[in-house]
Amino acid sequence: MDDASFSNRPDLSAYWMPFTANRQFKADPRLIVGAKGLYYQSEDGREVLDGTSGLWCVNAGHGRPEIAAAIREQVLELDYAPAFQMSHPKVFQLADQVARMTPPGLDRVFFTNSGSESVDTALKIALAYHRARGEAHRTRFIGRERGYHGVGFGGLSVGGLVNNRRAFVTLPGVDHLPHTHDAARNAFSRGQPAHGAELADELERIVGLHGADSIAAVIVEPVAGSAGVLPPPQGYLERLRGLCDKHGLLLIFDEVITGFGRLGAPFAAQYFGVTPDIMTLAKGITNATVPMGAVVSHRRIHDALMQGPAAAIELFHGYTYSGHPVACAAALATLEIYEREGLFANAAALSPVWEELVHALRGRRHVVDIRNIGLMAAIDLAPRDGAVGARGYEALVKAFQAGLLIRATGDTLALSPPLIITEAQIGRLVETLGPVLDAIE
Repeated sequence: MDDASFSNRPDLSAYWMPFTANRQFKADPRLIVGAKGLYYQSEDGREVLDGTSGLWCVNAGHGRPEIAAAIREQVLELDYAPAFQMSHPKVFQLADQVARMTPPGLDRVFFTNSGSESVDTALKIALAYHRARGEAHRTRFIGRERGYHGVGFGGLSVGGLVNNRRAFVTLPGVDHLPHTHDAARNAFSRGQPAHGAELADELERIVGLHGADSIAAVIVEPVAGSAGVLPPPQGYLERLRGLCDKHGLLLIFDEVITGFGRLGAPFAAQYFGVTPDIMTLAKGITNATVPMGAVVSHRRIHDALMQGPAAAIELFHGYTYSGHPVACAAALATLEIYEREGLFANAAALSPVWEELVHALRGRRHVVDIRNIGLMAAIDLAPRDGAVGARGYEALVKAFQAGLLIRATGDTLALSPPLIITEAQIGRLVETLGPVLDAIE
């Protein structure tokens, strides 16, 4: 297509893009100009199947008129209300709706604007909880290698992706569990891999090193998403829960990706049958239409802070846009869609189909591993000699050109389509991706 076709393209120089090789992108940009249902529209008018729910977040599909109408009505009725010492009805309504979806006991909801803010909020709540109980010496956090918990200094510090941490100063008082990816024993696993539950026992060594009374909380993603869809080994989360109980540590599940139906249940906590003390949420809560996040705490954590004079502020923390009216309207409309259309049940029903079709890509060129759980999957490509990540990026570009949006993290390709996907559309996704894999050098 000639340059005249892109005469309306904006100047790309001013925008500093996040998590992007800016010079590479701007030399050959991939611009999206529209979206509806399961598909994006590219700048040159092509239909592109969304194989990643945007960034793990558009669970109900694109362009939902119900959400758009709720946003419009809310802006005209109440565009903003102060978040401190004032509020508005919809934020209480939304908190109640979220609390009805979460595991029993986790029913106190603090709203944020993103997953990163949710993680930092959860860490601060954990510190405040121990302080309120007279254990202010519990200040250490335990994250996990290859974990991703956003880009705030708290989330960056408990996270375990080296490139995210390399250029920045991280907070002291943080240690990390080993990651659970064992390609040698668990290659081409379907669902939870069989090997690796014992890796949770590393928490005992860390407790022995630092002392349980110095540790506030352990934070993990139930399924590590950004590291390349790493389902927990069978029994791993149960063992981690037991060790946290044994040593008086809070267990935080980062459900920013797994929340709102990704595994076919409202949250990974219900899918795995393991209840944390705190959950962090974002992404699917508004179907990505308006930025929003949340932290859901067990009632006992909330109540431990509800002490002292009634006029005292219990938690000196919050954001100008906490519980923003427009975000609340979008979230309420989103949750209604999830329930009315049975999208979580749809994801659960399609998970076996998804598993079979995704694993049918085994044997394609350079594929060395495939993993799946719920409506998530990852495909590992053998790295090119001296150019780690090159094959992953090539796959991303070729897939987009072929009409499919995937996510590449190094040489790992991640897939997480909207929950509205059908069996036929899963077939189309896989049929598109197969030749792309074969074409990679």
